[in-house]
Amino acid sequence: MKNMLGKKVGMTQIFKEDGTLVPVTVIEAGPLFVVQKKTVEKDGYNAIQVGFGDVKEKRMTKPAKGHFDKANVAYRKFLREFKVENPDEFEIGQEIKADVFSEGDMVDVTGSSKGKGTAGVIKRHGFGRGRETHGSKFHRMPGGMSAGTYPGRVFKGHRMMGRMGNERVTVQNLEVVRVDAEKNLILVKGAVPGPKKGLVSIKATVKK
Repeated sequence: MKNMLGKKVGMTQIFKEDGTLVPVTVIEAGPLFVVQKKTVEKDGYNAIQVGFGDVKEKRMTKPAKGHFDKANVAYRKFLREFKVENPDEFEIGQEIKADVFSEGDMVDVTGSSKGKGTAGVIKRHGFGRGRETHGSKFHRMPGGMSAGTYPGRVFKGHRMMGRMGNERVTVQNLEVVRVDAEKNLILVKGAVPGPKKGLVSIKATVKK
C-alpha cells in the first residue's frame, strides 16, 4: 500500500551525495493505525480505514468514540480510507509507518491550498490592468463579461472576482528525497499545497 497521511512541517534544503542542493518539503508522515477493514462481500469494495493525528478525548464525538472503542484503537484526529487489493494483509490496530515509501519514489501530494480570501481578477486570474492615466476610469476592473443581447447572461465558469485559495490541490510527480521512519519524516523535492501543520495525503504517482 503506497498511501500515507501526513502533516506539512515546512520547507528547507539539503545536499545530495553528488553535492547538488535540493529544496525539500518536510512532511511528518504517520504513524497511521488501521481502524477498520472493508471488503467486497460486506461493503462492495476493498479498503482499509486509517486514523492519523493525536487528539484529546474531550474533542471526540460519541459516535467517533464508539467507532475507535470497537476497534480498540487510540483516538485519532483524522479518519481516511485507502483502497487496497487485499484487506486481509492488514490487522485492526496495525501501525503503518513512513517506510512504505523509499528514497527515489515518485509521489502525488494532495492538500488544501492556503486561503487568500476574496480577490479581484488581477490577483486571482492574472488579468491585465487598465491605464493609470488621468480620466481612464478603467484600472483594475474585470472588463466585459458577456454580450448584452444574446445570450444576455454571464456563462457559468466565467473568470471573475471571488474566493481565492482554500481548494483541494494535487501536485504530481514529486520525488521522495529522504525517508526517516524512526522520526516519521518524509522529505519531498519541491513544494506541496497548504500551510504549515496542514493535512496532506501522499500516494504513489499516477503519471510517472
